[in-house]
Amino acid sequence: MDDGVRAQCAVVGVYNHPQAAVVAYYCLHALQHRGQEASGIVSAFWDSQKRRRRFVSHKGEGLVLDVFPPEVLQHVLRGDAAIGHNRYSTTGSSTRANIQPFHITYRMGNLALAHNGNLTNTRTLRRQLQEEGAIFQSTTDSELFLHLIARSRQPTQLEQIREALRSVQGAYSLVMLTDTALIAARDPHGFRPLVIGRLPGHDGQYAYVVASETCAFDLIGAEYVRDVRHNELVIIDQDTVRTGQFKSFPIVEQTPEARHCIFEFIYFARPDSMIFGHSVDKVRRKLGKSLAEESPVQSDGHQPVVVISVPDSGNTAAIGYAESNAAHGIPTRFDIGLIRSHYVGRTFIAPEQNQRELKVKTKFNTVRGVLRGKKVVVVDDSIVRGTTSKALVQLIRQAGPREVHLRITSPPIRYPCKYGMDFPHPDELIANHYATEDDIGKALGVDSLRYLSLDKLILSVPHEPGIGYCTACFTGDYPVPVEPELDKHATEE
Repeated sequence: MDDGVRAQCAVVGVYNHPQAAVVAYYCLHALQHRGQEASGIVSAFWDSQKRRRRFVSHKGEGLVLDVFPPEVLQHVLRGDAAIGHNRYSTTGSSTRANIQPFHITYRMGNLALAHNGNLTNTRTLRRQLQEEGAIFQSTTDSELFLHLIARSRQPTQLEQIREALRSVQGAYSLVMLTDTALIAARDPHGFRPLVIGRLPGHDGQYAYVVASETCAFDLIGAEYVRDVRHNELVIIDQDTVRTGQFKSFPIVEQTPEARHCIFEFIYFARPDSMIFGHSVDKVRRKLGKSLAEESPVQSDGHQPVVVISVPDSGNTAAIGYAESNAAHGIPTRFDIGLIRSHYVGRTFIAPEQNQRELKVKTKFNTVRGVLRGKKVVVVDDSIVRGTTSKALVQLIRQAGPREVHLRITSPPIRYPCKYGMDFPHPDELIANHYATEDDIGKALGVDSLRYLSLDKLILSVPHEPGIGYCTACFTGDYPVPVEPELDKHATEE
């Protein structure tokens, strides 16, 4: 569709399971929504002939189901430990060299790494490393971790990793595989989610799984244990398997207040997941409820207001909106007014038709009987450029509703994300081209448009001591410093 917020990446780690790569494969499939560009798995097994651990990898462009044929999972990706990655590029071009996980062999042995997030001091670190003789194989910021670890003079691998993590700034949820352990880490502000689960493994012992979201655990039948906390490095090794205890270390000495990405709740995560310790579905229903409290749509008395969602991310928020609107005495019903196709390709040939209109029609179709003659409220999570929203409104109008009202469960997006989401340049964001919501609504062709206010958004998400949220895409307030070179807007000015 080329107009929405793009998800970043997914990471998975598996330890002490006889078919670790197969478990990782299913987890990556469950996390496909976080990246559809490419996928990869690195697995580790004991080579009895060479009497050492061997790491093998398989990567490819495309969806998980297409990248890993059965013969690769059964005969190539052997071993009882593995890490995996789904990619959508936020830094670095879309090339095969950028497909993760990355793997190196250095003086301390094997090390493989997969990264979800975005670093904000990439240019400085890359320049320093190149001046010291480093040769980069990719253009992604994730490779920086490997160079920093390999060049560290600390005596142990753990201290090398901690030193490297202290050198970088920005967002990272990491899984790393060594010869002896699976390691998970979240940056000091915990922008991106990372969770730990377990399931039966070798000889009645537990296998451990680390993943971006808990929906990965549901597919493989794993039990959620806990989140990797912000500013935490967790080691899962044979001691963990034997005792059930994790070795945990802080990355920086003073743990700052967390700054969880609020857009994970609004859009990125699957509604059946738990992230940051809370149900995504429950939060999205609350967002819909709060939106209805701020911006209800009144019935004209003849028939109820019909609330529909823009599937799939708007589904549960639309239910919350409809329930709240009805609870305030307004005749309201939730219905399925848009049907989404999940089989949309990337190539469209339409020499005699409007490309944007055709793309929208390829992805969505209306249920005319639901919409015709009705006052319709369309609930969506966000508006970015607005071109797809405009085409979608036109499609809904063709079904003959009496009125179309658009309700958005986030504030206007005005700034780019520097921590792992892919937003257009500020000049391309529709909210920066119009003075008011009404002006944006007129441009999109709706009878009214209302966003959820920032204050109401903050009140609608879970709160705990020491836990805050990053709202930089709405406010421009970046919790972690951003290099000017990475800020296109600042550079151009």
